[in-house]
Amino acid sequence: MKRRPRLGQHFLTDASVIQQIVTTTAPGAGEHFVEIGPGRGALTGPLLSRGAIVHAVEIDPALAQGLRESFPHERLSVHLADALEFDYSALEDIGVPDARLRLIGNLPYYLSTALLFRLLESAAGFRDMTVMLQREVAERLCAPPGSRRYGRLSVTAAARCRAEPCFSVAPGAFEPPPKVHSMVVRLTPDSRYRIRRADAFERVVRQAFSQRRKTIANALRGLADRDQITAAGIDPAIRAEQIDVQAYLRLSEHLDQPA
Repeated sequence: MKRRPRLGQHFLTDASVIQQIVTTTAPGAGEHFVEIGPGRGALTGPLLSRGAIVHAVEIDPALAQGLRESFPHERLSVHLADALEFDYSALEDIGVPDARLRLIGNLPYYLSTALLFRLLESAAGFRDMTVMLQREVAERLCAPPGSRRYGRLSVTAAARCRAEPCFSVAPGAFEPPPKVHSMVVRLTPDSRYRIRRADAFERVVRQAFSQRRKTIANALRGLADRDQITAAGIDPAIRAEQIDVQAYLRLSEHLDQPA
């Protein structure tokens, strides 16, 4: 099947890596999986063979048709769609026993960060998400406060999920090999934190890290003043990467309500 470079396609072919992903995910019979970027079906087949119900989201029409032909199965639904625009909430009313889906996928590297933000918006609808990412993005996703990789993605994820790096994957596991190493990460949504003002939280985090070399008081100028920052228990003289997710959530609650 012809590859379409503009879609950033790198097909997973290493059997040992495929097995490791499946073992990490541990799919069960009757469980509903959303699979993003199924490609030629490297993970689709093992999921189906273990009795899972698969909702595959594939943007390439030729690959989508190939999946239907390669895996003619009543437990496979192929959605020809852009994963960035797909309505994941529409799958919540399909009779999933615990009302939550599981997600698995080799995310297209050219849009992985944007797609992660999109998936995190819908995190409460998933039981877990096991995704392959370029290693640099995975490290940002899992980074703790104070680390060099800690940023907007880290905070956004931590507010909604536990992010666990599982294992690294070398370029040779793909055809063609990408120019970067990859990493499998598992995201498990939880309720450690309560996001009371989601829009305010997103604005604070976005602006804080858009000028991360500045103190938080200077980075948030025009959005939060020093009194609001202090009231949230944050030292106005520290920088964005020194602030944990709980503090960002408190600060979002101290912002003025929009007129």
